[in-house]
Amino acid sequence: MGQDDARTGFILPHDPAWQQAFSQEAAALRAALSPLSIALHHIGSTAIAGLAAKPVIDLLGVVPDLAELDASSVNVLGLGYSAKGENGITGRRFFEKRNTNNQRTHHLHIFAQDAPQITAHLAFRDYLIAHPDVAAAYGALKQSLVLAPDFSRARYINGKAAFIQCTTQTALLWAVRQDSTSPSAD
Repeated sequence: MGQDDARTGFILPHDPAWQQAFSQEAAALRAALSPLSIALHHIGSTAIAGLAAKPVIDLLGVVPDLAELDASSVNVLGLGYSAKGENGITGRRFFEKRNTNNQRTHHLHIFAQDAPQITAHLAFRDYLIAHPDVAAAYGALKQSLVLAPDFSRARYINGKAAFIQCTTQTALLWAVRQDSTSPSAD
């Protein structure tokens, strides 16, 4: 595949249909995994209105116990996912779904409810939603990486890493401040 071919469709303008795609997939996953208790969250760039993204829906699943998920993972495979194990992140179960053209359509990241990655993913998403200027800067960075003469998927991922790490740290602090200023449920 030529360099231009690798870039075509890599990043697309935000599509409001991505929210519906998340909702439909979440419903299918809940049904397939029933009676396992699973919370599903839409994360990644497709969850942020106005942000250009790879057209891959990222779902964050939270379960009480990974052993229960592991016993039911065949049901996830039945929805067309392939299991990737931890895929480089300890304590995660990662599943990938592809369409008939072998293009990735969904990523499913599942953690046990006490995993710190859950808070980090949700804080990053919520921070970008609450700070459109930061989301715009992230979008501009992604576009510049795609347009770089030495574009590759690996360079794209590595090129975003520092931004994501720094913004996640800021988002985590921001989330703590948000929690401390929220009215108490007592």
